[in-house]
Amino acid sequence: MIASPADLTYFVEVANTLNVSRAAERLGISQPSLTLAMQRLEQSVGTSLLTRSRRGVNLTPAGKQVLAHARHLLQSWDDVKAQALSSVHDIQGAYTIGCHASVALYLLSRFLPGLMEKHPELNIKLRHDLSRKIAEEVVSMKIDVGVVVNPIQHPDLIIHRLCTDEMTLWTAAQAPRRNKSILICDPGLLQAQALLKKLKKSGMIFDRMIYSDNLEVIADLTANGCGIGILPAKVAHRSRKKLERLPKAPVFYDEHCLIFRVENKGIKSVQTINQAIRHLFESERM
Repeated sequence: MIASPADLTYFVEVANTLNVSRAAERLGISQPSLTLAMQRLEQSVGTSLLTRSRRGVNLTPAGKQVLAHARHLLQSWDDVKAQALSSVHDIQGAYTIGCHASVALYLLSRFLPGLMEKHPELNIKLRHDLSRKIAEEVVSMKIDVGVVVNPIQHPDLIIHRLCTDEMTLWTAAQAPRRNKSILICDPGLLQAQALLKKLKKSGMIFDRMIYSDNLEVIADLTANGCGIGILPAKVAHRSRKKLERLPKAPVFYDEHCLIFRVENKGIKSVQTINQAIRHLFESERM
């Protein structure tokens, strides 16, 4: 059992006065409460720290050793508390933002430079993965703020809707439309899996498939006539060459959301990051 800061504080006062009654009076607690605190501390250490007599108390050799370190431990605890409070009330410290790499490409550069310039003591780490994995890492406290697609409701998460997107089939607007029987997609995306089922059900069959876990690569291959790509509209619109929707293709509707743990809503740095992201999307809707 680790000694509490309160018990160490009480012990230092007893050591200063060598009198339990006087120490209790100066600490503003009852003598029985102080005696119980000293007993708890001795149990934590595993040996007696005080010898008691009619005149008061004296420190045992073990008590002198504890006293030699107690003041340092209490100062360290005060420093820890001060830093913890600063992390709550000040915009500083290290925080991780997580999102899919394709989301990062259209999102981060539009708010992160201003945020970093305005708050020089804020340090940001970026984490990129599938939305469901980002959400899992927000829940497990590995990521502080996530921007994810179609998150599942979770009791530990606060979820703010940011915008909608559409995933569908795209083709090159100008390149020769060869290889129309080839489909290019990321099979790891749940949206792509749902669209593949819809395609099969509707009778749209492709002779061959090209798989990639990078949506930008899929967009580039599609734009250069390698095949028909399954892409979100936001990725397709960023393509260097113009892409156009495949007529009558099925559509999967996405919701992009901001997520963070409930207990982080009062942390100033998390609030600031969240506000910067939400303001970006709100300004686009105006």
